[in-house]
Amino acid sequence: MSAFLDVETSLTGRRWAGPSVELARYAEALEQATGLPRAVAAVLARRGVDPSEAAAFLAPTIRDTLPDPRSLKDMETAADRLLSAIDKGERVAIFADYDVDGGASAALLIDWMRGFGQAPTLYIPDRIEEGYGPNVPAMEMLADGHTLIVCVDCGTLSHEPIAAAVAKGADVVVLDHHLGGETLPPALAVVNPNRQDEAGAPGYLCAAGVVFLLLVEAGRRLREAGRTGPDLIALLDLVALATVADVAPLVEANRALVLQGLKIMARRARPGLVALGDVARMNTAPAPYHLGFLLGPRVNAGGRIGAADLGARLLATTDPNEARAMAERLDALNSERREIEAEVLAGALAQAEARGFEAPLVWAAADGWHPGVVGIVASRLKEAAHRPAVVIGFEADEGKGSGRSINGVDLGAAVQKLAAEGLITRGGGHRMAAGLSLTRAQLEPAMARLSDLLARQGAGKMGPRALDLDGILMPGAATVELIEQIEAAGPFGAGAPAPRYAFPDVVIDFAKPVGQNHLKIAFSDGLGARLEAIAFGAFDTPLGPALAGHGGARFHLAGRLELNHWNGRTMPQLRLEDAAPA
Repeated sequence: MSAFLDVETSLTGRRWAGPSVELARYAEALEQATGLPRAVAAVLARRGVDPSEAAAFLAPTIRDTLPDPRSLKDMETAADRLLSAIDKGERVAIFADYDVDGGASAALLIDWMRGFGQAPTLYIPDRIEEGYGPNVPAMEMLADGHTLIVCVDCGTLSHEPIAAAVAKGADVVVLDHHLGGETLPPALAVVNPNRQDEAGAPGYLCAAGVVFLLLVEAGRRLREAGRTGPDLIALLDLVALATVADVAPLVEANRALVLQGLKIMARRARPGLVALGDVARMNTAPAPYHLGFLLGPRVNAGGRIGAADLGARLLATTDPNEARAMAERLDALNSERREIEAEVLAGALAQAEARGFEAPLVWAAADGWHPGVVGIVASRLKEAAHRPAVVIGFEADEGKGSGRSINGVDLGAAVQKLAAEGLITRGGGHRMAAGLSLTRAQLEPAMARLSDLLARQGAGKMGPRALDLDGILMPGAATVELIEQIEAAGPFGAGAPAPRYAFPDVVIDFAKPVGQNHLKIAFSDGLGARLEAIAFGAFDTPLGPALAGHGGARFHLAGRLELNHWNGRTMPQLRLEDAAPA
């Protein structure tokens, strides 16, 4: 199939790919069968929605899309044990991962238990001192003072730490979504849709989604006993935040959870999210973009370079003053994180480029790279090379790293295989992200083996990175009404990208740098219609210099449409992603 608009190599090095003839025909058939606008029909066609399911797709409900909690193994055991602890007033500890998903999962349980007048102990390991997941000293310490330990967003591979807690008499319940091994730890219950013995389970859920399912099951048991529990719908703001920030695919139940969660968040009832939105200068109703790029990074900042439990405590607090103080601290830490990230990224890019971007795996490692930013830097390398990427920081002989993958390549399974083969100290994750620990002596052999495993999955043989486009628009067609119609088919995010359009053969009327490396432009088709666009990070790529110094040349532009709310006005805007000479 020829390149869309004949763009074989764009300014960012991508080949433009348009919709297939079959997809275009299906979109037309959907439009005729449903009466929906063509733009909306095209989104539904790309998702494979049947005409009879279109109405339900556009208005997803939690009731219709949420899986039955009892379909997950160990769910009923976990719910019974949690309710038993509530009824008996037992001391409960929550051991959570230090990212947004872990923090939101912990806050869900804390908020829910607060409804019964109980306050569980929160424990989040220090990223540098303890690393990811349960460790033996921490679990033994918690077992000494608690009869139930609930591990959220971690624990599926923590055999020894969980065994240590069980040996001291504590029950352990794991609520996780990371890829499981061939055997499970000796926990009372391991609720994880990605256990190897699960079949047909909702593996798209993040940990907070799994926790929410547990609370749904607990609520059902309470109702069967003639009792009432806390309002679960009010907790969906946390589920939405975790789902988007953890880059869980916005499919099936996740769509309904995020849509409803955004509505709950808009009520500004949770002090922590209100304070965080204020310091992030959110001035519009929350959308997936805000969760993924404004709120999520700030919650994560505590676990990356500050106090590990700060994000979870912020999400769980009921005190507006405490929330404001924690939000300001997280905002400051996020600024510090960006500075550290920029320094590590420069070194990692130089190292990876010297090694070459053609291999199945792109990787970099060095002394002193902060373990809190290696995952973000790995994501940047992945984007630059269109290859799975791993970045590792060493302290003395111990290296801690993080990896990010591309569609179609299961990085978590490959890293887990390295651990099983003894080539790294420990490692695991899921398809798109993984973490690992290793020694200096293990570094080169482990990266060579990982590259081989990823090559077998097709990494490195995928050709130029494609930019998928849904069609052509002219500037005059990009109206507020059209964008609102498109947004009705959302939410958009991981696994459900917003439609991307090409604007062919346009003139750049205005261009200026904004911020540190962004570009603001206005363009027209020569017929009077004009559209503004923003390209974030444009000057980190050839895109910024080429468009800023256009010299009157004409371009094909590509990106996603959005609404820009400014000074009480709502205007259409293009989130510019790519361009090519016309």
